[in-house]
Amino acid sequence: MIDPKQYLKLQNKMMKKILLAVTIIISLNKTMAQSLEKMNWYNEPEKWLVKDNMLTMQVTPKSDYWRISHYGFTVDDAPFYYGNYGGEFEAKVKLTGDYKARFDQMGLMVRIDQKKYIKTGVEFVDGKFNISTVVTHEKSDWSVTPLDKTPGFIWVKLVRRRDAVEIFYSLDDKNYIMTRNAPLQDNTPVMVGMMAASPDGAGFEARFEHFSVKHLPDERRLEWLKLHQ
Repeated sequence: MIDPKQYLKLQNKMMKKILLAVTIIISLNKTMAQSLEKMNWYNEPEKWLVKDNMLTMQVTPKSDYWRISHYGFTVDDAPFYYGNYGGEFEAKVKLTGDYKARFDQMGLMVRIDQKKYIKTGVEFVDGKFNISTVVTHEKSDWSVTPLDKTPGFIWVKLVRRRDAVEIFYSLDDKNYIMTRNAPLQDNTPVMVGMMAASPDGAGFEARFEHFSVKHLPDERRLEWLKLHQ
């Protein structure tokens, strides 16, 4: 038989462990919410809300990010909700939008300044949904991957390694498909966050859920460590 005193001690230990686990979970959830609420706006929209780890915004009409090429104009006026990061990382987010007009778009952006940035996500073009990426180094380029169906939502992911950014999308946050590998200046702090634009339209509601940025150990340092352990 188990001694009653020992049983009580074991029970108390178990309760302490359970309470500690609950406290950690609550703390983590609070940290996630606080980190989203403490991010910064570039071109803050008139209406937006952060609640339950989700950012909802009414996208500013006639807004976009583009530089010079093909169209001959430069615009840098769409909403962008961001944090500052250095080094290598993985960023991802779940996207749901009430797209209405041609070129309505939402997604992730990694940005050094107005002349060097990458934006990627969903773009509504001629009634079809596309995974769209704009890479800007002095001038912008644009690439699209058409989707053969209209999903209720899309996950997009950026992975910054060395001097490049790999871009992926997923319909389930499990199976990711790579759409592009683009250059980006390495060893340079960047702004990373959620972007939406409505270049031709009157705006739309964009919802971003489960935004996260995960630090990745620097690949070159890892290689150095292997040689110098």
